Amino acid sequence: MSQRTKELVERFTAFNNDFITFVENCTDEDWQKVCGGEQWAVGVVAHHVAAGHFGAIDFVRMIVAGEAIPEITMEAIDQMNAQHAKEHANCTKEEVLALLRENGSAFAGYLEGLSEADLVRTGYLAAIGGDVSAQQLIEMVILQSGGEHLNSMKAATGTSS
Repeated sequence: MSQRTKELVERFTAFNNDFITFVENCTDEDWQKVCGGEQWAVGVVAHHVAAGHFGAIDFVRMIVAGEAIPEITMEAIDQMNAQHAKEHANCTKEEVLALLRENGSAFAGYLEGLSEADLVRTGYLAAIGGDVSAQQLIEMVILQSGGEHLNSMKAATGTSS
């Protein structure tokens, strides 16, 4: 495994572990608090990251394989996110923890197998209107956006960062 891949795996694993710890420490009351940015309950935001953001592995696989990423606009993403929030309004901590562990393990395992060449391979992402590398997609969707959601949940529950 290259040093670059190793560092990305470490960053992802640290993020996932922090996310798991946060969810484990949520009280039932915390789970229902509404996050300011998303206007969803903490539990819904946690499910969104564990299922939706970690689902970005499919797009990373497409980039690495040289396949075209489906042309999904930000408007379509917003609609999918709203639908996801409705469908998972009553998700449980146990359900989210299982997703974080299962999807997190699968994502880390996949990342470990990526080469330098895989990380820099690019594909067109309609939602941003340009090309993105596999590594950039991971950093944008998981580490940056997922991190913003985690900070939003912490703010809603009054948990220190």
